[in-house]
Amino acid sequence: MNFIDKLSAAWTSNNSLLCVGLDPDLPKLPAHLQGREEGIFEFCKAIIDATADLACAFKPQIAYFAALGAEAQLEKICAYLRERYPHIPLILDAKRGDIGATAHQYAREAYDRYGADAVTLSPYMGFDSVEPYLEWSDRGQIILCRTSNAGGSDLQFLDVGGKPLYQHVAAMVAGKWNRNGQCALVVGATFPGELAQVRAIVGDMPLLVPGIGAQGGDIEATVKGGVTAAGTGMMISSSRAILYAKPAGGEDFAEAARRVALETRDAINASR
Repeated sequence: MNFIDKLSAAWTSNNSLLCVGLDPDLPKLPAHLQGREEGIFEFCKAIIDATADLACAFKPQIAYFAALGAEAQLEKICAYLRERYPHIPLILDAKRGDIGATAHQYAREAYDRYGADAVTLSPYMGFDSVEPYLEWSDRGQIILCRTSNAGGSDLQFLDVGGKPLYQHVAAMVAGKWNRNGQCALVVGATFPGELAQVRAIVGDMPLLVPGIGAQGGDIEATVKGGVTAAGTGMMISSSRAILYAKPAGGEDFAEAARRVALETRDAINASR
């Protein structure tokens, strides 16, 4: 099953547009896991098990693992997701952007080493930085378009022929770049007006939407701006608000994460 088909099935089976981000920040982990050899894996596994029936995707952020030399634990997490929850898409949040042979190696890392269904990519270096990923015709490429950070406007709002650059990116990805029909875009919840404009450009293409929860994006405005006519089309990502729902940690951190994930999933659904 390809990325888009798997995502569509997950939207339906879990009645969810919620993407759970896996950003294990070591100082924020429960104290009983911080000193354990595989504490990061145990933390993420507990979060996954607690929220798997509420999520349309899981999205590990590679930097949180690589900074700690914990790539082996990331591999183990990805393997666990593929084996235990093969029906839920695995998105590697890597934001890669390079060309030629280097891009091919990054694609191998995402798709072969970690077994990701999709990977986030930067469009700044153009189509030949994305093309090597298309060799994996069943996997997804999720391109940065209108990001949730304030500084994204420095480049994404540049006027190019009377339109902001991010709208050109949206049109290119929905057209020439979407050779296998497996592309998606990253559009932040912090800019619901631009989210609606991207939706108008790309039709039913899936959108990965960070920015709710800790970043303060409004759920109702986000859903109304980005949902498709079918009531789907979005992977609304929340990481810190779910992972660290119980700030002091403790043995019941996963139960707290599930409670927030359920509240978030239901708030999203109420706005559909």
